[in-house]
Amino acid sequence: MLQQEAGAQGGDTFNVSRLRSSSLEIREKGTEFLREQLDAAQKELKLKGEECERLSQVRDQLEQELEELTASLFEEAHKMVREANVKQAGAEKQLKEAQGKIDVLQAEVSALKTLVLTSTPSSPNRQLHPQLQSTGSRATLSRPGGHTRNKSATLSVPQLQQEPTTAPPANQEDKEVHTYTNRGKEAWLDSVLFAEFLSWKEAPSLDRSSAFISRIYREDIGPCLSFTRSELSQSVQSAVENNSLTIEPVAMTVLSMVKASAIDCGSPKKCALSGLSRTCRHRIKLGDKESYYYISPSSRARITAVCNFFTYIRYIQQGLVRQDAEQMFWEVMRLRREMSVAKLGFFLTDES
Repeated sequence: MLQQEAGAQGGDTFNVSRLRSSSLEIREKGTEFLREQLDAAQKELKLKGEECERLSQVRDQLEQELEELTASLFEEAHKMVREANVKQAGAEKQLKEAQGKIDVLQAEVSALKTLVLTSTPSSPNRQLHPQLQSTGSRATLSRPGGHTRNKSATLSVPQLQQEPTTAPPANQEDKEVHTYTNRGKEAWLDSVLFAEFLSWKEAPSLDRSSAFISRIYREDIGPCLSFTRSELSQSVQSAVENNSLTIEPVAMTVLSMVKASAIDCGSPKKCALSGLSRTCRHRIKLGDKESYYYISPSSRARITAVCNFFTYIRYIQQGLVRQDAEQMFWEVMRLRREMSVAKLGFFLTDES
């Protein structure tokens, strides 16, 4: 019995030891498995952390690029708006200048039609047939049928009627004198001057090498456009020669509001050409320059008289005048007389 009990106790001890060893082995294997799982999880977390960091960098880069693109788009939009405003302002300016040129051309066409229309029995041209006018109307001061640049810049210069000359000039030995009926009255024709005109008419131009044009520059245009401010006078003459001078009226409301800003440009109370204190109801612009120069009525009369002469000369150049040589010559003489009269200060104001 004792032996059996001892054997049973030894078997139990062996079983307990075996169980313990198995439990330790299982625990070690479980711990090792868990450690492997932990390592794998840590590696996965590390990879995900790196991925998150990379994605964060990509997000920051995209946000920066988006901000730069937005700023660039706003800048480009502002630039386009500025360019559009500049183009609009330029287009409005060109439109205004074009409308002014259209008005000038319409006025010149109207004057040209009056000049070149052929007289008919039903509608005679009184300018070409002065005998149809009444004696009283021819004897009074009349507005010349000149060739003005535009309606606003037109100057009403009195056309002084000369009494018919019945005797030849004193220097008859130097010049051959002819007579010509001008507006129903007999007038003396200077053959030397008429010969210069005929020579010029063969090849009409504004070149001063021509004796005819040189004489007019010396005797009429130069003195008529000679003002106190010589430099500005030269600029005005150049603009008239280039057909780029603009004369426009100044509204009374503008006259009361404008201040004397630039001395060189004059003011509504001071003429820029003569420097005299006069009420200036007109102003001139030279070519494409932005500045305007206020001018007095007398200065305007002198400039307009020269403009009328150049307009008629250009008509002859372009072959638009349908008159014979003597009629052209007397029209040129009339325009020369307008320049002389304007130079002496005889002119009609707008209120006259």
